[in-house]
Amino acid sequence: MYRPSCFDEIRPSLLLGLIDAHPLGTVITHGDGGLDATHIPFEIDGGDESAPYGILRAHVARANPLWRHDGDTLVVFQGPSAYITPALYEDKKINGKVVPTYNYAVVHAHGKLRAIEEPAWILALLGRLTARHEAAQAAPWAVDDAPPGFIDRLLTMIVGIEIPIERMQGTWKVSQNRSQNDQRTIMAAMDAPMAQEMARRSA
Repeated sequence: MYRPSCFDEIRPSLLLGLIDAHPLGTVITHGDGGLDATHIPFEIDGGDESAPYGILRAHVARANPLWRHDGDTLVVFQGPSAYITPALYEDKKINGKVVPTYNYAVVHAHGKLRAIEEPAWILALLGRLTARHEAAQAAPWAVDDAPPGFIDRLLTMIVGIEIPIERMQGTWKVSQNRSQNDQRTIMAAMDAPMAQEMARRSA
C-alpha cells in the first residue's frame, strides 16, 4: 500500500479501535485461481505473546473454500471516508490552485489463516458476535432463541477461522497536508461522528 509518511498511522490502539468499530473485513487471498476477496464480519481479540497485534476471529460457510486457504492472508478494514471538495480550501479563493480529494481511514492486517472446526468454539464465537451486533436492538436476539437442534445442524455447516495478526499498516488520510484552517473547515463540514473518528489521528 502506498502511504505518504504524513498519512501513516502506527498506533495499535487506533488501528485496533478502527477494526472494532468497523468489523466488516475484506479478506484477500491468493491461490491457484489468482486473487480472491471475501467479506466477513470479525471480532478482534487483544492477543497474546504469539500475536501481539491481536487475533481476528470469524466464521464462514463450510462450502466457502476460504477456510482451506494455507498461506499469507490480508484483511482490509475500511473506516470513515468522505469526499473533500476544493471549495473548502482557502486557496480556492486566493489562487484557484486546488483539486478535490478523498479522506479515509483504513487498516491492513496481515497474518496466516487457520481453520477451527470445534463446535463449542464456533458456538461461543456466534454468541459473542450476536451479542455485540444485537445490542442496539429493542429486543436483542440471542442464539439461544433458536431451537437447539436447528443450531446444532447449522454448526455442522460453518467453520471458524482465526488470523493472528503478524503486522498491521494504517493510513489516516485526514488532510494533514493542508493548513490548520483548512483542516478545521473540513472537519466542520463533516457530520459529527465521522469528524470525531477521523480527528483522532491528530490527537
